[in-house]
Amino acid sequence: MLHKPFSEKFRLLWLHFLVWVSIGIISFFSMLQADGAGRSALSACNSCVFYALIVYGNINFLYPRFYQKKKFVLYLLGAIILLVTAGLGRGYLSLYIRNETFAAAPHWLDTWSHITFLLSVSTVFILSFVFRLAMAYFTLKQQSEKILLQQSQFELRLLKAQVQPHFLFNTLNAMYYEAYMEAPRTALLIERLSDIIRYFVDQGTNEYVALATEIQFLDNYIALEKMRIKPEPEIIFHRSIDDQRKIPPMLLMTFVENIFKHGIDKISGCNKIYISLIEKEQHLIFQTRNSLNRHADPRLRQGLGLKNLRQRLTILYGKNFDLHITEETNEYFVASLKFPLT
Repeated sequence: MLHKPFSEKFRLLWLHFLVWVSIGIISFFSMLQADGAGRSALSACNSCVFYALIVYGNINFLYPRFYQKKKFVLYLLGAIILLVTAGLGRGYLSLYIRNETFAAAPHWLDTWSHITFLLSVSTVFILSFVFRLAMAYFTLKQQSEKILLQQSQFELRLLKAQVQPHFLFNTLNAMYYEAYMEAPRTALLIERLSDIIRYFVDQGTNEYVALATEIQFLDNYIALEKMRIKPEPEIIFHRSIDDQRKIPPMLLMTFVENIFKHGIDKISGCNKIYISLIEKEQHLIFQTRNSLNRHADPRLRQGLGLKNLRQRLTILYGKNFDLHITEETNEYFVASLKFPLT
């Protein structure tokens, strides 16, 4: 059985083939009465070849490389070159076929014939341009619908996670007061955990949260992780931001979670973590840098969380973000993220 992407590609190629066959048949029968079967067939094939050159040359080369990148002058120059090449090529090939196969005496192209061929290919070019714009519109519409669906699914998952929050908070508060006198460290852990869960419940479904709230969430998570790791990792968290600016919730969590999930070397116990959060030119730059865990599987360093983060960033910002994962001098794992602030 064919894989879905392959079968879809095959269907698309088959559709293109049928379209050009249909155009060829229509062209053939439109000339059949005046030119006869042989000459009509050759002329129809000749026209289809050069029309296809124009259509695919525009759709697959000129439009994505120049028009979409707003290089309109280069697009116009490329279009002129394509039209002149295709128009004159079609005209002179038609003349060659006629002179070599059907004409009793040689014929030559006059000025009006040149204009006619150029006008015909110009019409095809305009149609291909309109068709490419329509393709871009429907692709954008499809992506927008997909983004809305993914956002709805994400919100639904967050809502499902909010199961009996008040009961959970009351239980944690009871545990906190019970542990406060006997085991202050355990009480602190419960308090941190309660704050994290409260963040999920109160802020998780919001469109934006204050940076101060997001940072407090990270601080709580880091504190919990440090309490369970012995010896405690060395963590430096540098920040230079306006903490009242707003960002989507849980956008920074993935990097930090990835460190504690894949970057902690429990065998050597030598773990250094550097986290920086900087506001620059209306953008937020978040970077984490941790010692490479040489006892971990390298394939796990970029797990599902980073893949999901990239998908979420695409939903939120389109292409207007930078996400980079690198290794420095084979000693540090570095993850950096840059996105615009509202």
